[in-house]
Amino acid sequence: MAGGTYRGRTRPRLMDIPIWQRFLAVLAYLLPWSDALPFGRDLFGLFPLLQWLAVPALPLATLQQLVPFGGFVIFLVLFLAVVRNPRVPYFIRFNVLQAILIDIVLILVSLTFQILLSPLAGSFAVRTLSNTVFLGTLLLVLFSVIQCVRGKEPDIPTVSEAVRIQLY
Repeated sequence: MAGGTYRGRTRPRLMDIPIWQRFLAVLAYLLPWSDALPFGRDLFGLFPLLQWLAVPALPLATLQQLVPFGGFVIFLVLFLAVVRNPRVPYFIRFNVLQAILIDIVLILVSLTFQILLSPLAGSFAVRTLSNTVFLGTLLLVLFSVIQCVRGKEPDIPTVSEAVRIQLY
């Protein structure tokens, strides 16, 4: 939806997105990617070359582990300083909020794995589910990054609509 209106407000034309905004939008997707890496542990063991996919998220993952409640602090900073700041360009706010929502889903899935599936840890079914979460997140992040580089909003069903509702 380029340059149209949404609930009476005009959004920027997406082809006019500067490179620096595209770059910052891409960086936002390191948040869910860093939280998806533990789900790929089994795949990293089977295919060692996949470990290169973890390299971009390592600084953020390290920060989250070193700082007490690091993930929560990063979430608060991004939400309050970027998403809720009307001076930040819409394209960046949109992608940061979308990355936050994807990350929240990953955190909930991770908690589900820890609480409900812990008795089955290491079983074929849990490993398969874990690999599926990892690969699904990889696809979402790749799609989002490619769309950001193109200067377009990554339109993920339900998630993007929730983001648009929150931003207007």
